[in-house]
Amino acid sequence: MASWRENLRHHLLDGPLRALHARNFRIYYIGQSVSLVGSWMTRVAMGWLVYRLTDSAFLLGVVGFAGQIPAFLLAPIAGWLADRVSKWRILVITQTLAMLQSFALAALTLSGAVRIWHLVALAAFQGVVDAFDMTTRQSFVVEMVDRREDLPNAIALNSMSFNAARMVGPSVAGILIGLWNEGACFLIDGFSYLAVLVSLFRMAVPPFIAASGAPSLWRGMGEGFRYAFTSPTIRSVLLSIALLGTVGMSYSVIMPVIARDVLHGEAHTLGFLLSAVGVGALAGGVYLASSRSIHRLGRRISVAAFAASFWLAGLGLSRTIWLSLALMFLIGLCFMIQMASGNTFIQTTVADDKRGRVMSLYTMAFMGSAPLGSLITGQLADRLGAPVTCVLGGATYLVFSLLLAREFQRGRASQTG
Repeated sequence: MASWRENLRHHLLDGPLRALHARNFRIYYIGQSVSLVGSWMTRVAMGWLVYRLTDSAFLLGVVGFAGQIPAFLLAPIAGWLADRVSKWRILVITQTLAMLQSFALAALTLSGAVRIWHLVALAAFQGVVDAFDMTTRQSFVVEMVDRREDLPNAIALNSMSFNAARMVGPSVAGILIGLWNEGACFLIDGFSYLAVLVSLFRMAVPPFIAASGAPSLWRGMGEGFRYAFTSPTIRSVLLSIALLGTVGMSYSVIMPVIARDVLHGEAHTLGFLLSAVGVGALAGGVYLASSRSIHRLGRRISVAAFAASFWLAGLGLSRTIWLSLALMFLIGLCFMIQMASGNTFIQTTVADDKRGRVMSLYTMAFMGSAPLGSLITGQLADRLGAPVTCVLGGATYLVFSLLLAREFQRGRASQTG
């Protein structure tokens, strides 16, 4: 029995979990995994609360816009900052501010004083925090792993953690909203940030030494833009992430409408649908974590985007919960492969002194393009209905995925040429 367990342990640590050999990454991974469950509970609770208070798909889009537009405006500054100061210190500050935001949401909701303008303002505040947190977190991964060859595995494991939380958090949120109200989710989320803060303080981080002759803000941002967009392959990856943020992920804005008005469900129905996305994304993460090859990532991204367009259109045509759950699983699988493969490609090719700035463009492409998609999706759903909006989104995703495949092909041709 002991031999069997030891063999299994060696198989996991030398295979899908090999990045966990690094102590700093292991500690952070555990804390972040706990915190992400709370974050997903807040996402579901926020959407349900907005729709309960307003019955407006458009206002769902407005709140989504308020929470995401700061990334578009601030991510380049966050990337420049991440290349100049301690990433560890930035994360301590951002996680503390996010915890306070969740406690504020909990206090307003549990007291019955919450209004829609509170939700818009607090979503915007969280968006500012996320602009700095996401960019820094993405570029900090390389400093937490001991072996550079384990970086793709660490990225896949982070994505698995994110999507395992997506599988658990929405279901728990749906149950808690039914038993109590949305405030319970916000309160638990606030306490969950303590896990990642404790993990950060337990890490052994060497003193930060600022690079001499670092460029000024505007010059540094310009260097990052030129470096990324003069590389055909990095440019193609950023375009794929922008496609995912603008068209692909915008379906999540109208999921409360689909759950309640199309599938005739309650809060737990929304939780199950979003959890199905998490299960699919988790499966995609397991696939990527088990793979040691980082070749042909552009092809992998293009195929995932192409397949996702059909599943997204199918979601608009579905009228049964079981078919919708299956489609959400497939959407999560494809989106996970597309996003994590893009992250892996950039992280394994970018120069270390420009990592923060290029990863800020990754954040900007995804979080910055999502507000536009949120507003358009909310307006279309108000005028045409959520099902038609999903079908149109799938058709748009199909067209752009084909254009994206051609862009990747050109990028490979220019490199070989």
